[in-house]
Amino acid sequence: MNDYLYVQIGIAFLLDIMIGDPRWFPHPVRMIGVCIEYFEKILRKLVPSDRMAGIFLTIIIVFGTYLVTYQILIFFYEIRWSLGILASIIIIFFSLSTRDLLKETSNVLKALKSGDLKKARKNLSRIVGRDTHNLSEQQVAMGCIETSAENIVDGIIAPLFYAFIGGPALAMAYKAINTLDSMVGYKNEKYLNFGWASANLDDMANFFPARIAAIVLPISSYICGADYSNSVKILKRDGQKHPSPNSGIPEAAIAGALRIRLGGPNIYNDVPSDKPYIGDPQKNVCFDDINSTSKIVMVSAIISVVFGIAFLLIGGYLSMSGSDLMRGSYDTSSGRIFYKMPSF
Repeated sequence: MNDYLYVQIGIAFLLDIMIGDPRWFPHPVRMIGVCIEYFEKILRKLVPSDRMAGIFLTIIIVFGTYLVTYQILIFFYEIRWSLGILASIIIIFFSLSTRDLLKETSNVLKALKSGDLKKARKNLSRIVGRDTHNLSEQQVAMGCIETSAENIVDGIIAPLFYAFIGGPALAMAYKAINTLDSMVGYKNEKYLNFGWASANLDDMANFFPARIAAIVLPISSYICGADYSNSVKILKRDGQKHPSPNSGIPEAAIAGALRIRLGGPNIYNDVPSDKPYIGDPQKNVCFDDINSTSKIVMVSAIISVVFGIAFLLIGGYLSMSGSDLMRGSYDTSSGRIFYKMPSF
């Protein structure tokens, strides 16, 4: 089912850039969210231990998502090969959120530029978990930049990473992990134990993608004319200051590239949260920094796709052994060897 995987991912990425997630179509992530809510209610009643109930929820949702996606692919491939390819492209497309991220941040920027702080706060509340109703213009801009930085990993690099190494089903399983963390991975009284498994699995799933971001973001910063050397400097110094083992990496890279300071105190559901500062305040955060971040996001997405395709093709060639070359021909698009009868 991984026939022409690099082509599938390339087309899915282009579709994501061009049209984003259509609001009228039932997005798989929304369906996953409904399942999470349903099983949470059941498991809280059936399992006496919150932590054990949360572990069961994580297993059911993640493995369930993978298996359902895999069966959908098999169903379409058995009808027709081209339908299977189309289904794969659509699934990978839905795992990405490049255009939506850029659109949401653009909406915040437009409201700020028009002087409508109330609308800017409202637009920001769609993409962040913090309370936004009392934020200043600069704090709104900071929140927009921070969530853009974090979503470079969650919405772009990580789904691509899992699509490249495991195809559409693994990419969608990652989205299930990410959705679980966003719904039950809170460190509050209700979810501290119940969301323990989801939060830790999300940290593990994002470990390698976040480290890939540590390579891609400084390169993207250089291409976009931002401060490449400072991006690397702040990455090394502040990348692990964030409470999350992964979120601080992209934030530090962006903060360094733009020569601004991110982080600091915020309020989540009326509860103060004093996060460490990331970066140096070499200049004040301004509206243009949102636009600069969006450019870095876009370039990072393109680099990630190009590098992923290159590694997939190079890996296909390197996996060929001498005997494979002697006995037949190798199809790098699917990783299959076609054997030919020797001629006499």
